[in-house]
Amino acid sequence: MTPVILLAEAEKSAEVTHWGARIGWLVGLALFVALIYWLMREGWTWRGTLQSDLPELPSAPDEPGAARLTMSGRYHGSTTAGQWLDRIVAHGLGTRSRAELTLTDAGLEVVRPGARDFFVPVGALREARLDKGIAGKVLTEGGLLVVTWEHGDKLIDSGFRSDHAAEHTEWVDTLNHMINDTEGAR
Repeated sequence: MTPVILLAEAEKSAEVTHWGARIGWLVGLALFVALIYWLMREGWTWRGTLQSDLPELPSAPDEPGAARLTMSGRYHGSTTAGQWLDRIVAHGLGTRSRAELTLTDAGLEVVRPGARDFFVPVGALREARLDKGIAGKVLTEGGLLVVTWEHGDKLIDSGFRSDHAAEHTEWVDTLNHMINDTEGAR
């Protein structure tokens, strides 16, 4: 026989897909992804439980006074002050959201659609600065407005990004000026 005929005899059709094994792999993969998601959710809940000693967040007073500054943008989360990766999740502080900030003589009001609003009294404000990151969000140098404030016995850094980044410098200057005036009055 010639080699061409031998090659023709060796050809056979492709194997038929074994659907049972394929479906089994897909179900196994889906269960694995669900397990990972469940573990992440449990970790988030556990972190909230560990931080349960954090007191309830204050709400804005009925008459906060005239607005010194307003800003709309994003709230990127809160961390333990000085530890930009130690996210605080208690009382909804770990939930990223849109935010409307209003600075008055009474303090800083943070209104978050779809998340819990909070208020930082002027006496609790400690520092404002420009930074490049907070847990889960890293930007260019100076791209994030970070406000340090005291709640209970804990210092907290909260990160905000304005829709207009040029506003950040004015916010830092105004907040630090208010903080210095408040400390001088004590």
